[in-house]
Amino acid sequence: MKFQTNEDQCRRAFMQSVAKSCLGVTLLSGLDQVAMAASASGSGKGNKRMIYLFMNGAMSQLDTFDPKPDSDVQGPTGVIQTRLPGVQFSEHLPKLAAAADKLAVIRSMNSSTGAHGPGQYLMRTNYREIASTVHPGWGSWMHMIHGRIHHSLPASVHVGGGQGPGYLGTAYAPVPVGDPDKGIENTKSPSYVTDSLFDRRMKLANVFDKSFRARTSGNIEVSGYDELYSEAIGLLRSEDLAAFDITAEPEAIREKYGKSKLGRGCLLARRLIEHGVRFVEVGYGSWDHHNELAQNMSERGAALDQALSALLEDLEQRGLLEDTLVVVGTEFGRKPKMNERAGRDHHPAAYSCVMAGGGIKAGQVYGETDSDAFYPDRDPVSVEDFNATIGTALGLPIRKEFYSPSGRPFTIAHDGDPIKEIV
Repeated sequence: MKFQTNEDQCRRAFMQSVAKSCLGVTLLSGLDQVAMAASASGSGKGNKRMIYLFMNGAMSQLDTFDPKPDSDVQGPTGVIQTRLPGVQFSEHLPKLAAAADKLAVIRSMNSSTGAHGPGQYLMRTNYREIASTVHPGWGSWMHMIHGRIHHSLPASVHVGGGQGPGYLGTAYAPVPVGDPDKGIENTKSPSYVTDSLFDRRMKLANVFDKSFRARTSGNIEVSGYDELYSEAIGLLRSEDLAAFDITAEPEAIREKYGKSKLGRGCLLARRLIEHGVRFVEVGYGSWDHHNELAQNMSERGAALDQALSALLEDLEQRGLLEDTLVVVGTEFGRKPKMNERAGRDHHPAAYSCVMAGGGIKAGQVYGETDSDAFYPDRDPVSVEDFNATIGTALGLPIRKEFYSPSGRPFTIAHDGDPIKEIV
């Protein structure tokens, strides 16, 4: 990987200053967060799409998709029957229980890390964090391999966080959205900055930039930022920017998804997928229930139940579910035994994830934990297996080697095998 020099940092600061004060567009000053994505890497190949709902903080398996009603460890959460014979969910998921025939629930997930940051990184990239390399997330892989679906909309979007492009470079960076209710903010130029004036200022910036470009010819980060600027400007001038506006949805649809941040994020994800974005990740936090689990789950469980059930129904009604893989992931599970603070502590040895939609054999539970949901008891699934299953469902070349700028080879599905019963 190439590390930033002082000159690179000065270059970035200069470009931000130009974008903000000279060009008059505050959106372009957010590039430190890799704010706008990426160039087309070719025409779209197929209609594979993905919505990844990531439950940050480690979602409890016992209080969602793997309850143990006959065990002392079940705690305060009740249990309900699903649409699938003999399969039960937590009482917090009644809508998903009724839609269980659309789901493939994996109950035998297990991870090697019980720390939030490393666990999230592993789930999103299939690799452990190392100092020398940053690995790409799913949106960047899909962008590079399958290309873009829409000519002006980005290939991938993160709503509330996610993994960036890593060694693939800035050209494959997802567009970040902090608040789904606000979409992409600061998109209007001052009234005095016309398109022609904006273009002239960009040409002037390029003149100032000439010597720097001569010294950094071939640098993928610099060229990636150039493509990023170009695509950002194109999106700002496009009517397709309206895809990010969930207020354009009828009130009845907005109510269906709910008022939670997850619900709004899922509605935005559906709009973006429908308009031609290939990948959307929606992050939803505060699942780290070391304290007062019963109270916290009544809110978090209800939000997940309403948002995911609405998303699946909406995608199906619009003919999008068949080509859209929907994944619910989390970094690890929670300890079965309740602690003295009426919560559950970290537990990487067993947890649950869910898949639905494109490429998935739905209406099943895969794997099984022991009587206390402490260890997988049948068909254990590693993070690598889980990600190999995702990659296979998306039609990605999971065994092909790709090289980082330092020449190190990596594959998408490192040491993992897809679950043949699911994909």
